Amino acid sequence: MEMKKLGLIINPVAGLGGSVGLKGSDGLVEEALARGAVPQAEHRAKAALQELMDLKDQISIYTGPGSMGEAVGNELGFSCIIMESSKTSATTAEDTKTLSSWMQEEGVDLILFAGGDGTARDICTTAKDTSVFLGIPAGVKIHSPVYARSPSAAGRLAAMYLQEQVTSVVEGEVLDIDEDQYRQEIINTKLYGTLRIPGSPDHTQCSKCSSSASEEESFAAIAASVADDMEKDTYYIIGAGTTTRAVMRELELENTLIGVDLVYNYELVAKDIYGKQILEHIGDKPAKLVVTVTGGQGFLFGRGNQQLTPEVLRRIGKENIIILATREKIMNLKGQPLLVDTGDPELDQYLSGHYFVICGYNETYVYKVSPG
Repeated sequence: MEMKKLGLIINPVAGLGGSVGLKGSDGLVEEALARGAVPQAEHRAKAALQELMDLKDQISIYTGPGSMGEAVGNELGFSCIIMESSKTSATTAEDTKTLSSWMQEEGVDLILFAGGDGTARDICTTAKDTSVFLGIPAGVKIHSPVYARSPSAAGRLAAMYLQEQVTSVVEGEVLDIDEDQYRQEIINTKLYGTLRIPGSPDHTQCSKCSSSASEEESFAAIAASVADDMEKDTYYIIGAGTTTRAVMRELELENTLIGVDLVYNYELVAKDIYGKQILEHIGDKPAKLVVTVTGGQGFLFGRGNQQLTPEVLRRIGKENIIILATREKIMNLKGQPLLVDTGDPELDQYLSGHYFVICGYNETYVYKVSPG
């Protein structure tokens, strides 16, 4: 294989607010750090690059300074070319746009970018019709199908594309929502453009789909089934989503559509909590987790529910995870397994397997869960 040019852009604050209940990072970096958030974007970019290690001597990485790509590339021993005029610690949207434009001028074969929908929007404003991109998922809300299913999937697809094992290129939508509205539980997804990505549906995620009004009856039946089966003296962690919201309505409790609530003996104990707060509340008492599936994408963990940290998921245990999904949502997956992308490969493997999915009153499917 001839020497290839790979672009790498990391938004180091992408997803920072997710694990601490901020539903995003825009304008909230300092608050996220104060709550104990740990940056994950570099870690996720590293997981992608590790899939390219066999090609290390055949790739030059074009990237930004420090945490925007240089540090990870050097750590793994890649040959890195840094944009000279970008030698700054800044990590603004303009830095992302400047890097993307420079990489395209340098004729890179593929631009990998780690971030969320906001990062994809920034890059979309610079994209030329001849350039090819691929997202490494690192944000909180990732609706855009320009992203791979997981960091490792991004790395594998990048390797295949650079080796011409994948030759097709398709248009992927760049979608985003307003984070301020999102925090107010107003979800209004907009299309901002498209990016050309390697054509491999086995490696890339689908667009997120909203629940339809026709599913309301199914929500009620699922919620009644969960409520009737709730055990005494057991904590129930209720995850984000419209299907899980129906459970809270059945219990006649306040709820957080895009957050995590805690119920004990049919009473609301805590609202909109995250990570360490969840663990502090439940202590060593019995606990179960109620989650739903991301419409169109099939994710259980790793998209919009990062409050359920790896520590929380290990504490709960896979045997105590209750999955809810309407028949329509399951049918729309067309046999694709449910996906997990927690940022911890060992945990993703542990969580894989077959689960019962509640889709009606005392009605279940058996469905496979796999790492993203």
